[in-house]
Amino acid sequence: MDYIELPDDTPREASFFLAMEEYVARHANATDCFFTWQVGPSVIFGRNQVAEAEVNLDYCRSRGIATFRRKSGGGCVYADRGNVMMSYITQGGPVGFTYNKYVSLVLLALRRMGIEAAASGRNDIVAGGGKVSGTAFYHLPGRNIVHGTLLYDTDTENMAQALTPPAAKLLGKGVRSVRQRIALLKDFTPLSPGGLRAGLRRELCQGSTRLAAADVAAIERIEAEYRSPEFIFGKNPPCTVVHSRRTEGVGSVEARVSLHGGKIRGISFTGDFLPGDVPIERLAEALRGARLEPASLNEALRGGEAGAIRGMDAQTLISLLTEQT
Repeated sequence: MDYIELPDDTPREASFFLAMEEYVARHANATDCFFTWQVGPSVIFGRNQVAEAEVNLDYCRSRGIATFRRKSGGGCVYADRGNVMMSYITQGGPVGFTYNKYVSLVLLALRRMGIEAAASGRNDIVAGGGKVSGTAFYHLPGRNIVHGTLLYDTDTENMAQALTPPAAKLLGKGVRSVRQRIALLKDFTPLSPGGLRAGLRRELCQGSTRLAAADVAAIERIEAEYRSPEFIFGKNPPCTVVHSRRTEGVGSVEARVSLHGGKIRGISFTGDFLPGDVPIERLAEALRGARLEPASLNEALRGGEAGAIRGMDAQTLISLLTEQT
């Protein structure tokens, strides 16, 4: 198996490494390829997941936690510099066989490094009874891609907050993650994250391929798709989010928001509030097509449409719709 090296140590985001997997799968000569990577605080959710159901988007924005969608299925994961992320590219074949091969390889490498780990279910790795690695899979023509996490010294508070959506009622379709008890590898090995990465390379790879600047440029072109709001939120299946709040001088307001592709396709307001000077239909129309995030909502409400609810201003309405305090 070849280890895939980058030509420099430039810090990069998860979107780059997801694109790098695709590029390697399509262009590498080696049958099996492997590389590891680390990123700053990030949330990566699966292709079938509703972002609003999985992620506290407001918390992520306020803490500078980036959000990405991947093309594999499975649950939502949090990553930071305390994680080691693993990417394995192999020839096409049955999903079960590919999972088993990948998990077996990683387990063997960990055990050779003195970490007593075991497989759990189809695609997880545990140590001391806690999950230290989860895995996801997707297929390209003639190739399979498996990627997984290794929790070393992850910020578990950030993880818990980022992966807990706001206390809003969510209706609709989508795959929800199964939360499991986790463990941290720092409690099972004296190795550093760098030592883990070096050990995985040593135990799993016999050769190496170093990418050139032209390869990096090609990866960045693929990365543009992963960074687009249409890809990150446009994969969301239709769903409805309900937010409600009582505000002094306004009364109780409940907003039922129909989302598709991360954008508002319809919204209705109920509650004991009084009508304002603007027709409520004008407010609903102004919000149609906006994303459920402060900047987009603020732009949509520039015409004073929040005045459809007596006593309401734009910032108070935005805080209601985004569950801000």
